[in-house]
Amino acid sequence: MLERFSTYSTTRTFTDMVPGLDIASIWDKCKLLFAYDPSSPMIFSSGLFLFVFSLFALFYGALRKKPLSRIVYVLLFSLYFYYKSSQWYFLLVLLVAVTDFFIGKWIAESEKQKSRKVLLALSIILDLSLLGYFKYTNFFVGLANDIFGAGFLDFKNIFLPVGISFFVFQSISYTVDIYRRRIEPLGCWLDYAFFLSFFPQLVAGPIVRARDFIPQIRQNPLVVTREMFGTGMFLVITGLFKKAVISDYISLNFVDRIFDAPSLYSGFENLMGVYGYAMQIYCDFSGYSDMAIGIALVLGFRFNRNFDSPYKSATITEFWRRWHISLSSWLKDYLYISLGGNRKGKIRTYINLIITMLLGGLWHGAAMRFVLWGALHGGALAIHKFLMGIFPSLKPEGREMGRMRRILGIIITFNLVCFGWIFFRAPDMDTAYTVITRIFGSFHWQVIPEVIRGYAGVFFLIALGYLLHFSSQKLEKTATRKVASLPLWTVALLLILVIWIVMQVKSSDIQPFIYFQF
Repeated sequence: MLERFSTYSTTRTFTDMVPGLDIASIWDKCKLLFAYDPSSPMIFSSGLFLFVFSLFALFYGALRKKPLSRIVYVLLFSLYFYYKSSQWYFLLVLLVAVTDFFIGKWIAESEKQKSRKVLLALSIILDLSLLGYFKYTNFFVGLANDIFGAGFLDFKNIFLPVGISFFVFQSISYTVDIYRRRIEPLGCWLDYAFFLSFFPQLVAGPIVRARDFIPQIRQNPLVVTREMFGTGMFLVITGLFKKAVISDYISLNFVDRIFDAPSLYSGFENLMGVYGYAMQIYCDFSGYSDMAIGIALVLGFRFNRNFDSPYKSATITEFWRRWHISLSSWLKDYLYISLGGNRKGKIRTYINLIITMLLGGLWHGAAMRFVLWGALHGGALAIHKFLMGIFPSLKPEGREMGRMRRILGIIITFNLVCFGWIFFRAPDMDTAYTVITRIFGSFHWQVIPEVIRGYAGVFFLIALGYLLHFSSQKLEKTATRKVASLPLWTVALLLILVIWIVMQVKSSDIQPFIYFQF
């Protein structure tokens, strides 16, 4: 009998004993968790991330009260997250973390001002060289081949690691703040690697300042209040809706078609394409920021707000205080002020504003259209700065403006920003020129009803996006507070509902966040 049992046991596999279980299929799916797929990067709005993050959260709850274990665990997950976005280029994060960690310590330890300046320059040169190589080599190689003939430089296209600009700028702020004696250097490299690679903001911001985030790393106990968790989940839900419903739908079904072939569409359709893109990029990027801030809150960390209803701005200066706040404040603190800010006279102030925005344009990409976009905003900021000296009512926040003047200011500022978005979105200057000429030269009023009927779903979501954007902050705060106070199961149902809506409207292809390319 024992022999029969032995034979029976060795001849039947585990798969035979559990009907319907396909070990090979399960193994293939497990391998997908660790395989890099360039056509399917891990993003917050993907099902893969929601699944992996759920597994991560199970263990995080047990480790969050142990600072060292928590730091190591989150660091490893962050590197995994970046690997799923850019493969082995996650090593670049570790490289920057090593160089700037030690350079920061050497700056703090040095008593000679000259040595401190040399070390700071070394940090900035290393960081910008890394950024320049990956971001601008293709541009300069193409420029050289255009000038000296095709094949002058035989160079393969260089892969641009996702979000390299964000963690490089974040690291620069660390060494500069140490040089300015605003913060003390970290004593543990793991803490710095954690700060630089923290996955919610790693690939598309917001740019987190060391002095804001570092004090939170070793907080013990790490407390996640009900209000923090509820607010975080509300931000995740709204961010997911902005990105995967509004932004992706209007992009795939209208905006991309217009900018792919603007000459095939009327001026009205081109204008709606521009207004649609203004809402698309806002929902895409602010949606990512909302999810990043929300996920960080759920984990017990606080980020500063990155968007504050920017299209409500009555002046261009106010716009840049509301749009991508972490980048605009970074450019102000580490570039504009370093150039002299407004301390060297009015003319120099205007020049510094233009230079700052030109370099901000180049940060987005090495192309003439980005230079023009930066020049447009830099020139507008300089003009507004000049006019503020003559008309005090044009102060950045417009507090002294009357209601009608503020409404007029919002309309002018919004359309100026949208004009700039044409250069930002168009794949080349010819396309941008075509969009502009179609809007002003071939409007065709009579097609408006037909276009609206043909793209009813698109126009509904665009209108919904603007309606939500221009709603009062009081309404937003009330909605946040209401969701934050709901029972956990109700919040979970809301999240499931949004995911179901996303599944109904999404395309078969994953739509990466726009700012992944920067």
